[in-house]
Amino acid sequence: MSPQLSDFKALVFDVYGTLCDWETGMYNALQPLISQFDEKPPRGQILTQLGSIELTLQAEHPTMLYSDILTHAYERLAQNLKVKATKDECVAFGQSIKDWPIFPDSSDALAELSKYYKLVVLSNVDRASFAFTREKLEAGKFTFDQICTAQDIGSYKPDPANFVYALKVIKDNYGIEKDRVLSTAQSLMHDHVPAQSLGMSSSYINRAGASVGFVDFVVPTFEFKTLGEMARAAKEDFEG
Repeated sequence: MSPQLSDFKALVFDVYGTLCDWETGMYNALQPLISQFDEKPPRGQILTQLGSIELTLQAEHPTMLYSDILTHAYERLAQNLKVKATKDECVAFGQSIKDWPIFPDSSDALAELSKYYKLVVLSNVDRASFAFTREKLEAGKFTFDQICTAQDIGSYKPDPANFVYALKVIKDNYGIEKDRVLSTAQSLMHDHVPAQSLGMSSSYINRAGASVGFVDFVVPTFEFKTLGEMARAAKEDFEG
């Protein structure tokens, strides 16, 4: 029998890319670099290059705060693109998370999903930066049950250690076993690959226009175009 959304009791969420439109947020914050070109490079090309730099920095400095990772990523991207970047611009990019927009369906979908699941954040971010996003997402409609950040764990996804940490938190606090926990994320590479390597099921939020995090060797358990679509499907599964 195929798995159903009602088989699960906890959702482990990626935030940036799944709940928050980090690609638009980063692209907007990259404008001081991009504006130096007579002909702007394609958005997807710039974001893919930035994503690769970020991944390298996270592997090199697993305990560095995410805001600092972004600061160094901006500087390194400028070097690769052979354009100028001031120290203030680098720092501003690192602090830009507070301005990144959430997807319009995220808050209402999370509020609906909170009726059926424990909602657990597992994000490559630092606590101070996430606080801005959390306020936008919760918006007085629900409350995340647990927050697990890279700062708490000391490593960045796709390191499976991050999922091991989240699973332990969920079991210790709620008695929910791994087979009842569903990883819910846009990035196949950052989330679905490590989650499935640990035997977890996963739900792919296939956000239109996303450029970062694609791989072709993992098959998610579920797939939805938006989190709102997943929330509607969950309601149907639980309530009939």
